[in-house]
Amino acid sequence: MRFLHLLLFAVGLAWPARFSELPPPRPVVQVCPGVGVAPRGPQFSPGGIILTSFDRSAIWVYNIDRNTRYPLPETRPCGSNCRLAPDARWVTYVDPQTAAIGKMRLDGTQRTALSNYASDIQWWSPDTFLIWTPGHSAYLQPEGSQTRDYLDVTGIVSLQPGGRWGLEIRHEGDHFARALVNLETRGLQGVAEERIPLGLDLPFFNAAAWSPDGSLFAFVAPGPFDSRMGTAGGEIFTIAPGSAVPVQTTDLQAVYGPVRVNGRSGTELSWSPDSTRIAFWVIALTGPNPETDTGSALIHILDLVTGDVRAFCDFATADHTPDPPRLLWSPDGTHLAFGANVPGDEKGYLLLALNTETGAFTELSEGIFPALGHANPIAWGLPPG
Repeated sequence: MRFLHLLLFAVGLAWPARFSELPPPRPVVQVCPGVGVAPRGPQFSPGGIILTSFDRSAIWVYNIDRNTRYPLPETRPCGSNCRLAPDARWVTYVDPQTAAIGKMRLDGTQRTALSNYASDIQWWSPDTFLIWTPGHSAYLQPEGSQTRDYLDVTGIVSLQPGGRWGLEIRHEGDHFARALVNLETRGLQGVAEERIPLGLDLPFFNAAAWSPDGSLFAFVAPGPFDSRMGTAGGEIFTIAPGSAVPVQTTDLQAVYGPVRVNGRSGTELSWSPDSTRIAFWVIALTGPNPETDTGSALIHILDLVTGDVRAFCDFATADHTPDPPRLLWSPDGTHLAFGANVPGDEKGYLLLALNTETGAFTELSEGIFPALGHANPIAWGLPPG
């Protein structure tokens, strides 16, 4: 852990010269109705379907409009590798008998096989899949076609939707480094590879995600080193593929002092469906160890159009290490869903929804089961229509 402190110190000193300067910090807007978590009424808007797990046997449907839930036969619990389609009406799933990946409507109907040899399948565009093999090769394949466009994904862990830039993690000496790489310039004779360094890949300071439209890549990196606390804090940066330098989009340290953004495993920053906002958890640091020297976690939302950051303080959780709850946007971008254990009740993990305008938290259902170690919902989409 001392090695991590030294890395944070070095990164905090080096990055302000390489990254763009932040404009004067805007205050974080506190959205605090003061009513805690309320039970849902007979109606809840927006509706749709949330997929989650209420036991370890299968994916479950929670139908918001009907306030009912049921398991989907011939499915198994999954995490972020169950991918929601851009239109929010399809989701990928794994057949528990064959391990093949297919797609289905969110109510489990209209199942279609996609690949018998894939570790993950994503929508690269509305009509083209990005297919990752168990051997970590990858190719693009139009839906309904057998044509494959293989990509050089050596070291690549995330690919730009609709584009050819990828996030590369590469071993350099005693640490790992991140960079955005243009796959179209890889290996071309006489052509310099386009590469944008993003700094070190550090535990608890490495959350990242592409915007749904592929126009921006957002990532967490340490800001300036705080000698009083003995650590740097996490900040959110964005970069458009091909740009010269990333842009710092938050100044959380000016408001809270050093903080941690999300968790250890590089859990995704959660983009709104229209690619204008990012939802994330902020955990205040009380000392130099980002794993143990922590306070409670609050949901924050960054608006990239206005630059505003809003904090939602009617719910906080201490269940955030190694990773906080996964945040899912509603298809219309008005709410976030997540699973959490509310302090002071005996209901276990609840399926909660946050109204991102009013700050109201609502209990949609109880009894989420941590089938994969976390009581996370899988997807929030629309019924067949």
